[in-house]
Amino acid sequence: MMKNKMLKSVCSLAIFCLGFTYAQAYQFKTPAKHAIMVEGATGAVLFEHEADVQMPPSSMSKLMTIYLTFERLRDGNIILDDKFEVSETVWRKWRLQGSTMFLKAGQKVTVHDLLMGVVVQSGNDACAVLAEGLAGSEEAFVHWSNEKAKELGMTNSHFTNVNGWPDEDHYMSSRDLAILSQKLVTDFPEYYPMFKEKKFTFNDISQTNRNPLLYSMPAADGLKTGHTEAAGYGLVASAVEKGRRLILVVNGLKSNRARAREAERLLRHGFRDFSVYPLFKAGDIVDSANVWLGENGKVPLIIEDDVVLSISRQDRRKMKAKIIYTGPIPAPIVKGQPIAILEISAKDMKPIEFPLVAGADISKLGGVSRLKAAFNYLLMGSAGSE
Repeated sequence: MMKNKMLKSVCSLAIFCLGFTYAQAYQFKTPAKHAIMVEGATGAVLFEHEADVQMPPSSMSKLMTIYLTFERLRDGNIILDDKFEVSETVWRKWRLQGSTMFLKAGQKVTVHDLLMGVVVQSGNDACAVLAEGLAGSEEAFVHWSNEKAKELGMTNSHFTNVNGWPDEDHYMSSRDLAILSQKLVTDFPEYYPMFKEKKFTFNDISQTNRNPLLYSMPAADGLKTGHTEAAGYGLVASAVEKGRRLILVVNGLKSNRARAREAERLLRHGFRDFSVYPLFKAGDIVDSANVWLGENGKVPLIIEDDVVLSISRQDRRKMKAKIIYTGPIPAPIVKGQPIAILEISAKDMKPIEFPLVAGADISKLGGVSRLKAAFNYLLMGSAGSE
C-alpha cells in the first residue's frame, strides 16, 4: 500500500482574505485609552488598543437606541412620520440632565425628528421618548438592547439605560462599538445619511452636530461623540475616501480638541498607509492537486469565497501563501469535495486557512490503466495519467 505524503505548494503570490482580523498590523501609539480602527468593507482590524476592555461609553451607546429604531423602520413596524408623545416622566427626568432636545411634556414628535434629536443633538430626552414609544418603557427597551448586543456578537457590552447616562453596570468595549457602527452602515443605507447632518432645529432651537470630523474632514459622514467625567472624550467616526470606508472608535481622551485631532490623525493614517487588496473571486481556480489512480492526474482547486484583505502596504510584501493537502488524492473525487487548504501567513500574524474544493469530478481508473498509473508513480513519482 502506497503511503500518502503531505504535499505543500508554496505560491509566489501575495494572498489576502475576507473578514480576516489582522490586529496591530502597524505599530504606533495613541493617547486614547481605548481605540480600534476597522475596514468598513471587511471588518479587518487595522489598529487596536485595549479594544476589548469594558469602558463607560457615554453617549456613544446611543448608537444602540438608533440601531433598534432603524430596525423597526426597516421592518415596517413604524414609519418616520409616526408620532410619539413626550410623557411627564421623561420630561421631568431629562429636561435638565445632560444633552437635550428641549422637548416639552405632552408634545407629540415624529420618529424622524426624535432620531435627528438623538443623532445631531444627542438628546437624552429624545432617546427616552423613542424607548417608551417603541417598547412601552425604557426598561423594556434596555432588554431589547442587551438581546441585540448578544445577537450582534457584542460580548463586552451591557446596557442599563438608553442614552449612556453614567452607571457602573452600563458599559461597552470599543470593539463592540465598531461592530455596531459597521452594522448601522451596512444594514440601513437609507437612514444612515442622518449621521452627516450638521445642524437640526426643533422647538425653534438650533443645535449643531458635535462630531468634529464633519467640519474638518470632507470624507467623514458619522457617527457619534460621547463625554462624561468617568469616560473622558470619545468618538465613533466613519469616513469614506475613493469608495473605501474606515470606522474608528476612540475613548478616554482629555479634551474635545484632543478627541478631534487624534481621530483625524488615525483616520488619515488608515487611508494613507493601508489598502484593500482583492485577490480571488468565489469560484476562481487557485491551483491544482495531484490525483491517485484517477481518469485525470490533476484536479483543480477552487476557492468558494471572495478573497480580499485590508493590510498595510509594508506588510503586504511579507505575506506568504501555501496550498496544503495530503496527496496524491485518491479517486474518485466529487466536484465540491473539500480536499485542500490555502494557508496565509505573515510576521506577527497567526496563519489563517481557507478551504479549497475540487473543481471537477474525477473518476477512478480501472483494470490495466490502474496498474500502469501505479507503476508510473513508483517509477517516476507521477500521480496518475495526464
